[in-house]
Amino acid sequence: MSRILIIAEAGVNHNGSIDLAKKLIDAAKECGADIVKFQTAKLDALVSKCAPMAEYQKENTGKTESQKEMLSKLLLGYEAFEELAAYCKYREIEFLSTPFDLDSIDFLNPMVRFWKVPSGEITNLPYLIRIASTHKEVVLSTGMSTLSEVKAAVGALQDHGAGGITLLHCTTQYPTPYEDVNLNAMLTLKEEFGVSVGYSDHTKGTEIPVAAAAMGARVIEKHFTLDCNMEGPDHKASLEPSEFAGMVKAIRNVETAMGSFEKKPSPSETANLAVARKSIVAARGIRKGELLTEQNLTVKRPGNGISPMKWFDILGTEAVRDFGEDELIEI
Repeated sequence: MSRILIIAEAGVNHNGSIDLAKKLIDAAKECGADIVKFQTAKLDALVSKCAPMAEYQKENTGKTESQKEMLSKLLLGYEAFEELAAYCKYREIEFLSTPFDLDSIDFLNPMVRFWKVPSGEITNLPYLIRIASTHKEVVLSTGMSTLSEVKAAVGALQDHGAGGITLLHCTTQYPTPYEDVNLNAMLTLKEEFGVSVGYSDHTKGTEIPVAAAAMGARVIEKHFTLDCNMEGPDHKASLEPSEFAGMVKAIRNVETAMGSFEKKPSPSETANLAVARKSIVAARGIRKGELLTEQNLTVKRPGNGISPMKWFDILGTEAVRDFGEDELIEI
C-alpha cells in the first residue's frame, strides 16, 4: 500500500435497497474514497433466532426485535452484490464486502482483491482458516480483542496460507466515546506483530481517523451514510458525504505533510533563510586594519553574510577593508 487506503464502510447503510447502495457508491467515489465496502451474509448462517440486538442497535433503531429480525430487512442477496461489484467497476472505485459466513467467503472470493475481516470474527477459527486458504491479503479489525486473541488470529491466518496481514485497531461501540479509543494501542499492534496497521473508526466526527493517519495508519475505515437520520443501526455513527469528503482531504493533507525522516530545509522555506537569519555586521564605521571586537561588531539581519556561529572566529582579526555601519563583514 503506497498510500493510506481509505475505506468508505457502507455496511448495511443501504437499508436493503440496491438503489440506495448504488447511491452510496456514487457518493463514496465523489468523496475521494479508495474503496466502498459492504457486508455480505446468509442470514441463517450468520445469526440464530434468539440472538439479541446490541444496546446501540436498540438505541439507534428504537426497536427491541432480535438481531435476525433486524438483519432480515437489511441484508442484500448474492445477486445484488454481483451487480454492485459491476457498478463499482463502472464508477472506477474498488468494491469490497466483508463476508460473515463460509459460503459468503466462497461467493466473494472472485470479486475482492483482499479480505476485510470484522472484529466479531476474530475468534472464529473455521472462518479464519477459510479466509487464509484463499492466500489473499487480510485486513483484520481487532475490536473487543486482547493482545493474546489477536496473536491467535494472526497465527491461524499465517499458518493456513494468508497473504500479508494489516491489523486495524478498533473499538466496537457505536459511537465510540473518545476516552475508549486508546489510539496508542495501534502502535502496540505494529510493534508486537511487525505488520502494517490502521484504524477502523466508530467515533463521531473526523479528528480520530486524521490523528491515526498522523500516527502511521496505512488503512482508515469509516462508516459512511447518505443521511445520519435514516432508520437503521449504523447511520448515527456514520459520516455524511460532506463530512467524509472533509476527512479524506484532511487525511491526504496529513499524509503529504508526513514527508521523510530527513531533517533539512524544505524547498519552500529555503528562500527565507537570508530573510530570517542574521549575519555579523559592523556596529559602526570600521577602518581597514582595525581589530574586530565586540564593540564594533554586532549581529543583524539579513543572513547572507558570515554566520554569527563564527563570532569567536572573527573577533580579534583585522578588518580587510573599510566597513560602514550595518555593512556585512567580510574576511
